[in-house]
Amino acid sequence: MKYNKGRFSKQKLVDLYQMLLKPRMIEEKMLVLLRQGKISKWFSGIGQEAISVGAAAALNEDELLFTMHRNLGVFTTRNVPLHRLFCQWQGKMPGFTKGRDRSFHFGAPEYNIVGMISHLGPQLSLAAGVALAYKLKKQKKVSLAFTGEGGTSQGEFHEALNTAAVWDLPVMFVVENNGYGLSTPTSEQYRCDHISDKGIGYGIESYRIDGNNILEVYQTFKKLATSMRKKPRPVLIECVTFRMRGHEEASGTKYVPKKLMETWAAKDPIENFEKWLLKEKFMTTEDIESFRATIKEEIQNGLDLAYEEPPVSFQLENELTDVFKPHQQEVVLPQNNGQSPKRFVDAVSDGLRAAMEKHDNLVLMGQDIADYGGVFKVTENFTRDFGQDRVRNTPLCESAILGIGLGLSIEHHKAMVEMQFADFVTCGFNQIINNLAKLHYRWQQAADVVVRMPSGGGVGAGPFHSQTNEAWFFHTPGLKILYPSNPYDAKGMLIAAFEDPNPVIFFEHKGLYRSITDEIPDGYYTVEIGKAQLAAEGEDLSIITYGMGVHWALEATQEMGINADILDLRTLSPLDYEAIEQTVKKTNKVILLHEDTMVGGVGAELSAYISEHLFEHLDGPVVRVASLDTPVPFAKALEAGFLPKDRLRVKMNDLLAY
Repeated sequence: MKYNKGRFSKQKLVDLYQMLLKPRMIEEKMLVLLRQGKISKWFSGIGQEAISVGAAAALNEDELLFTMHRNLGVFTTRNVPLHRLFCQWQGKMPGFTKGRDRSFHFGAPEYNIVGMISHLGPQLSLAAGVALAYKLKKQKKVSLAFTGEGGTSQGEFHEALNTAAVWDLPVMFVVENNGYGLSTPTSEQYRCDHISDKGIGYGIESYRIDGNNILEVYQTFKKLATSMRKKPRPVLIECVTFRMRGHEEASGTKYVPKKLMETWAAKDPIENFEKWLLKEKFMTTEDIESFRATIKEEIQNGLDLAYEEPPVSFQLENELTDVFKPHQQEVVLPQNNGQSPKRFVDAVSDGLRAAMEKHDNLVLMGQDIADYGGVFKVTENFTRDFGQDRVRNTPLCESAILGIGLGLSIEHHKAMVEMQFADFVTCGFNQIINNLAKLHYRWQQAADVVVRMPSGGGVGAGPFHSQTNEAWFFHTPGLKILYPSNPYDAKGMLIAAFEDPNPVIFFEHKGLYRSITDEIPDGYYTVEIGKAQLAAEGEDLSIITYGMGVHWALEATQEMGINADILDLRTLSPLDYEAIEQTVKKTNKVILLHEDTMVGGVGAELSAYISEHLFEHLDGPVVRVASLDTPVPFAKALEAGFLPKDRLRVKMNDLLAY
């Protein structure tokens, strides 16, 4: 291995050696503790330290790094206290996730490190979002995300690199190509000669370097970061290295040819650098012994502190309250500045505009939302009024844009991501379920992102443009779900969603966009999240519903002459259990109505709750009315049969006669 001293001072060379040595010695100790059962799992980075250390040393300390399994060197180079790392790996409270996540699945915000999830690729988009925030704030900074050669096979790799290229974002995408994805060799992972070749397809610079050569890594990253701060753009860096141990320790390395292992053992980044430093007389064997003794003592001191900490204890209140970032909404009442007739779609647009005026750090993103104004014209003229930096057309890549929204949030922006149709959210499901929803619970990172979801059937749009898929998210802790039924609520709840620092899924029924009009206040106001409202009052029975279901219920009860409580939930998460209890106790007969399909829908949870907690107040069975358990059909007659509107009338008569 050849080292180019360049302009390195003796002190810098010795510092880099100590930075390499520290994570290696920690790992060696952790492997002992793993065998002793004192930690539960370990992903080894032995043989790959030069990449983590070189990257962390080359970037400024206020620039965010997005780590993966084998980046211990990032944490040690950023001087994260060892006792906190040891507590993290032992699942103790002074760690970074309060015992809720293991190994390297955590972030350390005070050290500008953002932790991974097991799905590998999504971190790339988060880093791109942070880079976008740097660019919007005109900060001369770069972000950096690590992934492995296996992660480059994921769609997120393509989406993140493509979007970063289109937007010229100052982000480094670093691929640690260590030969194997668990047991899958690179020959079964990609067909191009090198991963760096992929940069050509995105129109971005790409480099292939020796990931075991600390000086080459450091010099490459330092030079690129300096250039990118002056001229923002993404780069792809393939660091060629090797994984000397199993994917995790239980996996072993029996699938690796012995000769290949021996070849890479001879390329050890620490042994080679150490020999060169000794040969060039930059340090002595006595220096090495001293460095090792100091690090060994630091490790032991950290372990002693960690051992003194008691095991984490379960506290129900803490577990529940940490799912969301604490937020006490202060409802803003309408001011006396007039009202105007507004269609539902206009109310949504007004709410977005009010939020953009209130929050100058709010960025809107979605397909065709800029000059075109979106397919429903919700953001028409927004680029004229707020500029293209804040109202951004995106490539067709839902997952990356959701991740970029989260990255913006990490850098203290607010973000709105529009799904052109709610059906398309499947392409970004992982980012919502495993990143947006879980981040605060894991390490208290807010996810200040609103996802707008034009949804619903009745418009003859078929299986892929008609779904109302709130149940997919209703089951996931950490998401707030809003589903207004009228223009007043649509505007006020959307404004409230942007005030809330938690991830909000905001459903807008397309069938209501231009079919209903109300007089609504012209100014800024909010509607309380988590508070249901009666759309009608009566004694005969209760219909608990939301969205389009409110209008079906109003129409049916009026036509049939039934005096019913119609409870508009408005918020599906968190539910207003007090309002549910009040109406059940009042009428003693309940219909649960929603447009989503029956099995596993919101009505199932409501039915279970009412049966368990309000059984003694019922004078009949809890009745669910929902769409058929089929995909949404296209033809008008088929769609009418699919939707629950007509079945509602039958069920009301049955329940009243019970």
